[in-house]
Formats: sequence, C-alpha cells, structure tokens
Amino acid sequence: MINIKDLRERPDFYKKSIKKRGFDEGEIEELLSLDSKWRNLKKQADNLRARRNKVSQEINQAKKKGKTDKASGLIKEAKEIPEKLKKTQEKLKEAENKRLTLWKNIPNIVSEDVPAGGEGKNKVLKIFKKPSKKKLEKGHAEIMESYGLIDTEKAAQVAGSRFYYMKSDLVKLNLALINFAIDFLTKKDFIPMQTPYMLNRKALEGAITFDVFEEAIYKIEGEDLYLIGTAEHAINAYKSDEIIKSKELSLRFVGFSTNFRKEAGSHSKDTKGIFRIHQFDKIEQFVFCRPEDSWKEFDSVLKNSIEIYKALEIPFRVVLLSAGETSKTATKTIDLEGWYPSQGKYRELGSCSNCFDYQARRSNIRYEDAGKVEFVHTINNTAIATQRMMTCIVENNLQKDGSIKIPKKLWKYMGKKKISGVKNK
Repeated sequence: MINIKDLRERPDFYKKSIKKRGFDEGEIEELLSLDSKWRNLKKQADNLRARRNKVSQEINQAKKKGKTDKASGLIKEAKEIPEKLKKTQEKLKEAENKRLTLWKNIPNIVSEDVPAGGEGKNKVLKIFKKPSKKKLEKGHAEIMESYGLIDTEKAAQVAGSRFYYMKSDLVKLNLALINFAIDFLTKKDFIPMQTPYMLNRKALEGAITFDVFEEAIYKIEGEDLYLIGTAEHAINAYKSDEIIKSKELSLRFVGFSTNFRKEAGSHSKDTKGIFRIHQFDKIEQFVFCRPEDSWKEFDSVLKNSIEIYKALEIPFRVVLLSAGETSKTATKTIDLEGWYPSQGKYRELGSCSNCFDYQARRSNIRYEDAGKVEFVHTINNTAIATQRMMTCIVENNLQKDGSIKIPKKLWKYMGKKKISGVKNK
C-alpha cells in the first residue's frame, strides 16, 4: 500500500502519479475524504471512551459532596455514553472498511523515469545479440509437437486448453534451465527456496491488489487457499508480520515454483504450444532490503537476469515499461524480451520490478535499525520462466539438419549438445 501519511502531506504528487498510469485521480480525493472521515470518527470514539472513564470519577465525587442533582445528571450521561459509543464504533468500522478497501487498491507511485502512457510508450533500453532477419516458417509449437517433445492435444482432453504433456529431451532441458539458474544465483549468495504452491487470501493480498484475484488466480473451492501465480508472492509472505534485523539485510532468495494462472482475457492469444499456459515453472529472484539500497538491489538483480539470458545465447532486449503497463504493485518494471523468428518480433520472457515499500506495508514486513523500525523495500525478478525460455531457445537454435542446439552453459546439465530432429512420439 502507499504511505497514507505521505499522501496527506503530498496529495498532488500522488494525483500526478496515478494520472500518469491512466487511472482516475479522483480515487486519491476519495481516499483522502474517507481517511478524514475515519480519523474524525476515531477521535469521537476515543473521546467517548475517555469521557466514559472520567464520568465515573465525577459521579463518585458528586455523591461524596452531596451534590445529588449533579450526580443524577452524570448518571444519566453515563447511561447514554455506551449507546453513543456503539453507534460511533459502527460508523467507524464501516468507514474503516471502505477506507482500507480503496487504500489497498490505489497503485504504487511510479518512478520519475517511467514514461507516461500505454504499451506504445515502452522504451527499448538495450538489444543483446542481433537477431536473424530470416523468418522461421514453423513456430515452437509445430517443432515441439513434430519432435514428440510436447503433446497439447492429449492434455486438452484430460485437463483443458493451455495445458501440456512435456516429454523426452524437453523435460531434461526444463530441469537443466532450473538447475543452471539456481546454481548461478546461489554463487551470488542468493538463498535457494522452494515455496508452497498455495497461499491463503491474507498472504496473497500482501503481494498483489484485490482486482488481480478474479483475473489471474485459481481459487481452491471451499478453502481459504489459492494456487500461486509466482514464487514472488510466497517469498514475500515468508517474512509477513515480521521485523527483520538490520544486519540480515539485504536478504536475497532464489525461489523455484510451479505456477498457475487463468490467463483470463487471453483466449485468442498464443493458444498453441507452451508460451501462454495455465501451468509453468519459474525461477524467481526476490530481495528484502533497506530503502536506501533499493535501486542498487534492483540494478543487481536485473544484471543477473541479463547475464543468464546472455549465457543462454538468445537474442533479447531490455525494455522499460510505461506507466500504463506497470503493475499496481511496482514503481518501475523492466522487461526482458526474447526474439521469435517465427513471428519476427520480441516477446516478453520475464520482468524485473522494484516495489519500494508497497508490498511490505501490505504484509507488515519491517526492519529494525538502532531502535527505529521501518518498512523494508522488495524487489522481484523473473530469472527464468522455463517454458517460455524453451520456446525461445527452440526457435532460435533450430539447425539446418533439423537438430536443436543446446546452449553451451547447459551441456553439463543435459549431458548432450543438441536435441535430435528425429521424431520420437
């Protein structure tokens, strides 16, 4: 959540930020109005409690002094206070719920260097490895299916669309990518973590805004559990309601999880193959840090991802997302996009986001330094979404003899240098 104390002091700053994202700045005015109402009701309730305590003393004093009329008036007042307090508390609760609901849905402030506007305003920062101009006639889906590496037809029969059976060397390639990324990041002092695949509502709301639930996350019927869409949410929840010792920061994790997403609103997009699917594996970088180290850590995890992508020998580019494309939780997001010869364009493979203290406030994650307690900052980054990365590797590494070249860094994990073009269903 945003810092509401700062909002009270700098409302115009927050209006400018939300307008940059393309949202209605009236939401800021509405939150300020609800906040003012909540504070006034809270003050009234506090005053009534204080008066309730004081009037008892005044009744005793009036009785001792023989002031019967005054005592009677005070007794009448004492009887009225509980009902007034009850009504005030009911109004306070209602105002608090409305205030909190809107507050939780107000997006994070956006960084000054983030361009205003939508997708068309995304900014390409750098291109690595010039892509081939030759267009590939078959995409990853056709190649993988014909080589017996995936079976989406059977998966659709038993599970539905956007699921898959992954087979043979593609399974080995998936595991190779996972192990390579974990080894790479462990050497950089990231702590490996395999997370729960389900979280309760409170834990998820600590990482994402309410409106994301219906659109993206699968609910377990009859239980307060949701399938995770990324290890980011589970790692964030790992430190919820905790105070981290300052000497432990920065705290860096490399998380592995299988993830589940509805892909609602994407019915006509990427329906073939394993690019846009309901279930996928991902290696995630996640950092808890002090506010003053926030951008340093952001640059560091982004550099790690760039090194990983370079090691995998794919053509890719680094793109700064516009304000309209940046998620509500992030103040700044940079995407890494791989080149797809069959489509003749770049597609998103992963992203790197600095969330400042937005998630930490929602999850109550703080740190203590010299007796002072403050909220941490969180940074998340998709080191590798393995299914998407494999689609990019297959398309870019298809050889003239029909084999698929395996990136050199993965040879030791695969035990081979190429995937044969021989059909093996």
